[in-house]
Amino acid sequence: MSHVNVQVPAVGESITEVSVASLLVKEGAIVKEGDPLIELESDKATVEVPAPVSGKISFSVKVGQTLPIGATIGVIDTAAKGETTTAPPPSQNAPKMETPPQNAPKMETPPVATNGPGLRVSMDEFLATLEKPTTPPTSTPSPKPAEEQTERKPMSKLRKTIAKRLVQVKNETAMLTTFNEVDMSEVMKIRNREKEVFQKEHGAKLTFLPFFIKAAISALKAFPDVNAFIDGDDIVYNAHQHIGIAVSTPTGLVVPVIRNADQLSFLEMTRQISLLADKARDRKLTMADMSGGTFTITNGGVFGSMLSTPILNPPQSAILGMHNIVDRPVAIEGKVEIRPIMYLALSYDHRIIDGKESVSFLVHMKKMLEEPTRIMVYE
Repeated sequence: MSHVNVQVPAVGESITEVSVASLLVKEGAIVKEGDPLIELESDKATVEVPAPVSGKISFSVKVGQTLPIGATIGVIDTAAKGETTTAPPPSQNAPKMETPPQNAPKMETPPVATNGPGLRVSMDEFLATLEKPTTPPTSTPSPKPAEEQTERKPMSKLRKTIAKRLVQVKNETAMLTTFNEVDMSEVMKIRNREKEVFQKEHGAKLTFLPFFIKAAISALKAFPDVNAFIDGDDIVYNAHQHIGIAVSTPTGLVVPVIRNADQLSFLEMTRQISLLADKARDRKLTMADMSGGTFTITNGGVFGSMLSTPILNPPQSAILGMHNIVDRPVAIEGKVEIRPIMYLALSYDHRIIDGKESVSFLVHMKKMLEEPTRIMVYE
């Protein structure tokens, strides 16, 4: 009989252990090569471990257990190919219920006697005795007080890391936020006019995000401190713009990175966004997908947020927050008009970025988005 061990794979250079998030198949199931067996969670991502061969899986771990890289998860019996894991038939020695023959004589119910031999009761009196409860009714337990109705769950490694980094940012940076508003009229006109043709020709949805990434790249080039970070007593300037996109998943917030975004065309950018968003939702992101970001964009507007102060994604020095688009009255050349307005927020580390730079950064983005032809001309 041949057995193949299933081991915890290396999921990143800085990750030494993982925890078992869930078992994706039942114990003893027949699996095929490549089928996902188990879901492992690290402090940065969640990964699925596929079956290296086909056969019958036997797990040696349980949900919630912490494992080092290289540990054995289970064993696959390759000789069990083709077997089924159906429940065994009932035992032959199990007692059988006797079925009375169809022509068996019916048993007559003897008369009921009470208060002495030979005393009969009527049918109505007999039925009345059956309606009486034989046991006293049980009282319904009163619900627990509200303070006792709680549920305790251990934090996942990803949630622990998120919490640790949020506190780290609060304690170790001088974070401030500046705001501006953008008239989305022109971007919306382009999108509404081109979205059907764009999807038909390129197989990708035309969203607002590529416009914002392109505008951010232009602003990052104009204000390189926003694309830099502090390392000890030094300021490190990045040669390229690697844009992180914050994506909400059932297990927490993840930030896949569009590397060398400054070198991508509008179409290539759109395809990268779609690819990374799908991988994030399907929990297929790798460490390479989430490494090396220099600037992050988060879109609280998809959840209806009007205004917020996004928190930095260390070691980056700034993060852009997008919000929902709302029709608002604005003054245009002395007249009040209704325009689709979005509020933008830029949170930044004041140790490296001055107020003038942060405000100028958003003003630059505002000009690019309100005149989106600039994005194409200066691409």
